Amino acid sequence: MAPLIPSVMVALVALGMALAFISADYRSPTSRALACSLAFIGCAIGLNVSFLYRTQGGVMPGWMALPEAGALIAVLEWLLRVRRTVPAGELEVRFGDHMLRLGQIAALGYLALSMLYPQTRSHDFLFAASNPGALRRGGFWLFATPILFAAGTGLLSGALLLQRRPERSERVRILALGLSAPFLIAGIVLRLEWASISVLIGEMVVLIGGVQYHVLQGQRGQFLSRFLSAQVASLVRERGLSGAMQQNYLEITAVVSDVRGFTAYAQAHPSSRVIRVLQDYYDAVGEVVAAYGGTIKDFAGDGILILVGAPIPMSNHAAVGLAIARGVREVAGAVTRRWSSEEHRLGLGIGVATGFVTVGVIGSASRLEYTAVGPAVNLASRLCEQAADGEILVDGRTRELAAGVELESRAPIAVKGFAETVPLYALPIVA
Repeated sequence: MAPLIPSVMVALVALGMALAFISADYRSPTSRALACSLAFIGCAIGLNVSFLYRTQGGVMPGWMALPEAGALIAVLEWLLRVRRTVPAGELEVRFGDHMLRLGQIAALGYLALSMLYPQTRSHDFLFAASNPGALRRGGFWLFATPILFAAGTGLLSGALLLQRRPERSERVRILALGLSAPFLIAGIVLRLEWASISVLIGEMVVLIGGVQYHVLQGQRGQFLSRFLSAQVASLVRERGLSGAMQQNYLEITAVVSDVRGFTAYAQAHPSSRVIRVLQDYYDAVGEVVAAYGGTIKDFAGDGILILVGAPIPMSNHAAVGLAIARGVREVAGAVTRRWSSEEHRLGLGIGVATGFVTVGVIGSASRLEYTAVGPAVNLASRLCEQAADGEILVDGRTRELAAGVELESRAPIAVKGFAETVPLYALPIVA
């Protein structure tokens, strides 16, 4: 009974890895296929070893080869799905895909042979190293040939796939599977006491590749999250991508800031200096926006679009929008003064407008973007264009909702894209 315990433990490790992989990335077709292969490996070990100990080496029914065939089919399906995520020439795609399909057919052939010749499989193939001369028998090669062919198609297709340079995280899993394949296959034919060690080594190689895959995926997600506001990232975490992509019609406040004299400044100074100015400007504005819970929608050169009240609704968005505008004027004004030269002075204008807009995540399969569409965004941009250095121009709806904030009345102005003149106010500088 001593070798039974290690075999059961190896089977449980495979099943545990399958559960871990599927729970960590269950929406990914590639991860589901890989988890299925590990689950089949665990079932194969458990069935084979338990049957041998229960029957003392009796003839194993042919249907018990199903987990082994399933593992081969699942791992080849994983490779097929990974291949379809990486562009390649049509000829190479057809060749590689056809090879994998042939490998899956070979796995089905192994299952069919096991059903037809269960005694030959039990005595001449499984744990063949325990039987002297088994490797020279035709029965051994009858079952070894389809398995080796299926494994060979996977290795060849994987090598072709690596030449197409898939993303690094998936490349790590492909290499790990290629390294583990000899150990996993050897577990079928080695002596029982060595088979468990061989399979366990293969499982550990797959586990290392899987851990590295998720580490790299996490690093990529962390990097990409820097291009989203904290609010958008939180929305995706809480509601999932499908929930975040649902469009909503909300009343929000839009704040637009723009650096005055930036074009002439950029033409007159080295690009390295211009980049440092923008970085300083973005950092300063970002701290203010984060402090008030706003969302930076766009960094567009020297212009910044800030949304208040989306994606996270905010009842006092108008007052908060004005507070953000005041804070941006203070910190970004200090930046423009610090970087200005005698020949090229930098300034800052800000526009604030409130209204109903449609917000949500839009885009293609390769790129997603959180957006807000509506007159309020356009009006805030137009008011920003009209604002002089140090001015914060505000529309009437913002003034109506932020009744407690002191604003200076200005003469209504005609704004491009709006049929009627727009009531205008300004946020005074507080001494």
